[in-house]
Amino acid sequence: MKKLKILLNGLLKENPVLVLVLGTCPTLAMSVSVINAVAMGLAATAVLTCSNMVISLLRKVIPDTVRIPCYIVVIAGFVTLVQMLMEAYLPELYEMLGVYLALIVVNCIILGRAEMFANKHNVLESALDGLGMGAGFTLALIAMATIREVLGNASFAGMKIGFLEPYKISFLTAPPGGFLVFGCLIALVAHITRGKAPQRKSFDCEGCPSASFCRKDCASCETAEKVEA
Repeated sequence: MKKLKILLNGLLKENPVLVLVLGTCPTLAMSVSVINAVAMGLAATAVLTCSNMVISLLRKVIPDTVRIPCYIVVIAGFVTLVQMLMEAYLPELYEMLGVYLALIVVNCIILGRAEMFANKHNVLESALDGLGMGAGFTLALIAMATIREVLGNASFAGMKIGFLEPYKISFLTAPPGGFLVFGCLIALVAHITRGKAPQRKSFDCEGCPSASFCRKDCASCETAEKVEA
């Protein structure tokens, strides 16, 4: 049951785009067409799942002080692999995704799950988290792309919808239209989940690579202790 919950969390309750509001740039850029949305979602899911598994395997080997650079190296390796495969077998799609395919390396969804989940859980659970979060990212992209392409371009996955042509709202295919659809979907998900987005209960030094060097008598720490008190 716990593993099923990990897999399903990313679909709605902790959707990385519509609840945690991560990966906003590729979401807005790649949600103009359904084909782009599906391609970006699948590429990000593959990288997220594979990097989560490798980082989980190495979590006890990677020193805390250099864990973020190590995560980026692992993620960059899988992104490069995906790029090479797409360039070789899906060149048109590779050209359509453009620079946003390479920017998966710094996608905060992938880096965030590596730090918050894969670094603390076993390989199977990390893989399920990657699949769940990737599926949530893909579904959010497809939902936005469907609305924007159907209503803004009178087409779906590149296929024209004739009866909608006179009524298409071109504004939705522009960046401001993307923000409008994005905001509406966030509001809808917040209404469905009643705004119960996951929240961090406390902020402490646990897991901080500089914790051992922090001087408890410094002014900032004293101020923080007074605020907590």
